[in-house]
Order: sequence, then C-alpha cells, then structure tokens
Amino acid sequence: MNAQDERVIIEQIREKAESYRDWTAQNLSQIIKVPAMSNQERDRILFLKELCERIGFDEVRIDGLGNLLARVGSGPQKLVIDAHIDTVGVGDRSQWKRDPFSGDIEGGLVHGRGTSDQTGGAASMLTAGRILKELAYSGAYSVWFVFSIIEEDCDGMCWKYLIEEEHFIPDFFVSTEPTSLRLYRGHRGRMEMEVHLKGVSCHGSAPERGVSAAYKAARAALAIEKLNEELKPDADCFLGKGTVVVSKIDVHGPSQCAVPDQAMLYLDRRLTWGENRDMAIEQVRSAILAAGLDAVEVIMPEYRVHSWTGKEYGQELYFPTWKLQADHPLVQAGSQTYTRLFGVPPEVDKWTFSTNCVAVAGRHDIPCIGFGPGDEAQAHAPNEVTRIDDLWKAAAFYAALPYTLPEVLAQSRT
Repeated sequence: MNAQDERVIIEQIREKAESYRDWTAQNLSQIIKVPAMSNQERDRILFLKELCERIGFDEVRIDGLGNLLARVGSGPQKLVIDAHIDTVGVGDRSQWKRDPFSGDIEGGLVHGRGTSDQTGGAASMLTAGRILKELAYSGAYSVWFVFSIIEEDCDGMCWKYLIEEEHFIPDFFVSTEPTSLRLYRGHRGRMEMEVHLKGVSCHGSAPERGVSAAYKAARAALAIEKLNEELKPDADCFLGKGTVVVSKIDVHGPSQCAVPDQAMLYLDRRLTWGENRDMAIEQVRSAILAAGLDAVEVIMPEYRVHSWTGKEYGQELYFPTWKLQADHPLVQAGSQTYTRLFGVPPEVDKWTFSTNCVAVAGRHDIPCIGFGPGDEAQAHAPNEVTRIDDLWKAAAFYAALPYTLPEVLAQSRT
C-alpha cells in the first residue's frame, strides 16, 4: 500500500469511528448491564459472542477456559487486541450514586462498574472489528480481538492458558486496559507472598510463659515497612521503584485466652525492572531475620480455580515485569498510528497497576503495548465512568494499527 492509499484508509477509519460514536457507547451500556465478576463471566461472554456474530467477524469462538476470540483477516501473523471483560465487585453500594450496572449514558460519559476497567476497551474493539470488516481488511495480519476472563482474580492467567495450553501465540499484542488514550510500553510486575511465623502458646493469664506470634508478626510488619523504604527504582527510572506492603495479618492460638502460636502476613510485592521472585522472597526473609526473629517461612501461594466452562486451571501468584524500549517497532507503530489519526504524537508512559501483559510479555517475551479508553484511577472505584470520546478514538486506533504496523516493521529492517 502506498502512502496516499494509507492516508485515505486512515481518514476513512477516523470518520467511521467517529460516526459510530453513539453505537459504541450503546454497546458499552449493554455490556455493563450484564454483570461479570471473575469466574462468573458466562452471560457476558455469550452476549459478546452474539454481538461479534452480528457484526460479522470472520471467526468467532470460545476457548476451553472461556475466553472469547473473534478474528478479522487471514494474514499469516497474529495481531491480538485484548480486553478482559470480568470486573471486581461493587464494594459498598452506599457509595454509588447510581446503580453500578445501570450503563447510564449521560454528560458524555458511560456509567457503571467496568466502564474504564475495562469493558470500554471491549466496546471499542467491537467497533474496530466492524470498521475492518467494512473496509474488507486483507492485510498482513489475522487481527484477533480477545475478550478474556479471570483477569481481576489472576492477571495474565487467561493468556498463560491460551499460549501454553492452546498454543495460540500472538506475534504482537495490544492491551486495551485504561491509559487515558496514552500509549503505554510497560509496567511493574508483581507477586504475592505469605510469611509464616510461629510462637509458643500458653495461658493468657501468664504471657511470660509463652512466645507471642502476634508480637512477632508486629515486628515482621515493621520490618516489611522498612524494606519498602529501601527498595530502589530501575536503572532508567521508567517503571519506578518496587514496593512491598502487608495487606493482611492473621494470628491464631488455642483460644481467645491464650498467647497465639501462629501468625501469617500476606504481602503484595510490586517488582520493577531487574527484580524477580527469588530476589523478592530472599529480601523479605532477610529483612525479617534482621529484625531479630529467629525463624520465618516465606512462600508464594498458588491460584487455582474452575472457570465458568468448568475447566480447572491455575498458576503461582507471580506476574513478571515487562517493558518495551521506546524505539521498538511496535511502540513506533503505535505512535505513528496515533499521530496519523489525531494530528499530534501520543504521550508515551506506563501503567501503575498490572495487566494481562505479565503473561504475554513478562512470561513469553511477546511484544506488547497498551492503549485504552478511560482512566486507570477509575479502576475499582465507586461511580466508575468512561468518556464516550475515548471510546471512538480507541476504536479508530485499533482499526488503524494493522495498516500502520507492516510499514514500520519494514522500515525497521532496512
């Protein structure tokens, strides 16, 4: 395709996406009205499957775990655009000004749980697929739109399953998690840890006879607080420093009138570039022993579940760090796509939270970028919203990227 033809296509994509602005918002509204917490996604997946079939994707199928896959084009390489369609719960309903599943459209916003995190991305993907079908896309890629599950409970496990069990391996991957229409090229990894401590129980009337696991837990928690302060950023300060926080403390003993003999601290550890699970576990163990505790067990737990299809699957709770360099062809293609659509270059940044890219890029070294409607700060918050104007612009980006990416790759090889 010559430069003139590509300019025409990009302009057509922008015009179509903008003309489908209200249609995209209505689709998001309808998606929100079908609640789908992790491992309860069946009804929403089936609803999205019906929408994909109505649009006329070239292939629509559900994998063994329960992810929905829809394809446009039949090129030899896979360009995957992904949205997880499960959400967290609503929390305290008294903090919501509207029904969390109303899907209300008002004031240029769509309201409801998941509008930013991240079914807004799913609605934009539907529109992008429609545009590609109307343009009779026949380029270098099979463009796969994947509506994935269980991300809120175990980010990336859906893609670990697709890559390792079904051997569905992307060549390039776009996450539609919220970026406020910025272009993202990485984020910190994470892991979860359990710290187990033991004391010696005795009657509560004579605590000097025992060794309190509760007091050990308190000293261990302060040691973790100190460790968090000592963690360093990555060398280029792009992803920032790692963090560790005690998210739960559980103490047990023989009775309420006894010195407790068991304690468990649950840790959330965010990993910057160059950090890994073995390093993180040893840091925690060393920090606690340095606080004067004589013994500690640090383990990484496993997540295992039956998905909505009944398929049992799981993994250890480790989610590797990833990033792409700013000059990587996929990042450059994303930047050129945005610039050609909207006339200005995008802001390039990173997520604070974690995404399915921990499996695709972190585990399997497949190039990933992020570009999505909505704001990261809306995630998991009451009164969640996303902007309708973000939706059509994201749709235009997803539809245009398959046209831009081959050109950038060709340039990178010369």
